[in-house]
Amino acid sequence: MSTTQSAYRTLAPALDRLLARAVQRQVAPGFVAAVTDADATLYEGAAGQLAIDRTDQVTVDTLFRAASMTKAITTVGALQLIEAGRLGLDQEVASILPEFAELPVLEGFDGDAPRLRPQASAATVRHLLTHTSGHGYWWANRELARYRERTQMPDVLSGRLEALRVPLVADPGSRWEYGISTDWLGRVIEAVTGLDLAAYLRAQILSPLQMFDTTFVPTDENRGRLMQLHDRAPDGSLKLSELRFPDSPEFYAGGHGLYTTARDYSRFLRALLRDGELDGARILAAETVELAFSDQLPGLTLPEFVPSQEPARINDVVALPFRQSWGFGFQLMCEDIPGMRREGTGFWSGIFNTYFWIDRRSGLAATIMTQVLPLFDAAILDTVGAFESTLYTEAGMSRSVP
Repeated sequence: MSTTQSAYRTLAPALDRLLARAVQRQVAPGFVAAVTDADATLYEGAAGQLAIDRTDQVTVDTLFRAASMTKAITTVGALQLIEAGRLGLDQEVASILPEFAELPVLEGFDGDAPRLRPQASAATVRHLLTHTSGHGYWWANRELARYRERTQMPDVLSGRLEALRVPLVADPGSRWEYGISTDWLGRVIEAVTGLDLAAYLRAQILSPLQMFDTTFVPTDENRGRLMQLHDRAPDGSLKLSELRFPDSPEFYAGGHGLYTTARDYSRFLRALLRDGELDGARILAAETVELAFSDQLPGLTLPEFVPSQEPARINDVVALPFRQSWGFGFQLMCEDIPGMRREGTGFWSGIFNTYFWIDRRSGLAATIMTQVLPLFDAAILDTVGAFESTLYTEAGMSRSVP
């Protein structure tokens, strides 16, 4: 056993207590967390219940809606096709999916009428990979929220293809805007390979990495292990959410559609720590992994503040006071956070308050999951931050790494 693994064995009780205390304080009904280095699982822990009205306990095999943590896996699928020469980073999306060129840009409103115009530039695969395609999400963009209210456009979580026809909010390449770019990337993968996204990801990523619980379509057995979705009430208490998901979506959503466990997702993170290989299965070349963890936003910046357009879905997003950018599939830290993740760390989250980070300099990756709306819940963020600082500080991982 390595020194690092021994340190985490000693640390496990502290992490267990941290999760248990969070459940006792009703931060969430339950949490599951996993930590890995390049060689092995360093920690797995669970606390709480599958739902506030059930006695079933959360376990390390509990299933979660990964939501936007799906994006990193879909991105790896696209990068595989780029490696194979079947797709180009600077290939126009419309050369694969002609309908993308037909999407208008929403400039604003004349009274109640949306003001639309043609795109002034062509979106590329690179733009989809970096959220610079011009697409947004209505719950985080004022113009899109207004457009949806006026037109009754379906929410992308509805599983309806029509939801992908929403207008752009900027010309491709002109700014970073978080949105449905990766859902379109999933459609690109399908068009290039002739396979549906579920079949492609299963064959090329999920099965090779032995992520057998990760799926777009949970079985009845899977659903028995699924943590229920909860809402934070105005008084801070938790209640079961009324948000429902389609049993038969019209498309496999590359931006949010996967269900997974912390154990499964940890294997994906470990493969990226190992430069794209795990247990003899290589999902990416080391050079491609390095590219994914490099700054892909030259001349563009991430917003420091994103006001919520739907408080039931997401809280206002305030950026951490550290330099950050975007690679392929996740956000990047461009400097160290003292006592925590290092420069070059890739990270992201899912709307139901699932989180991950991959710190290649420290050789550490972790995920912590629950199922609560809205995203960026303050109490959950405090728990995630405490979990991370405990990992680094008490296990000595905050030491300087060349």
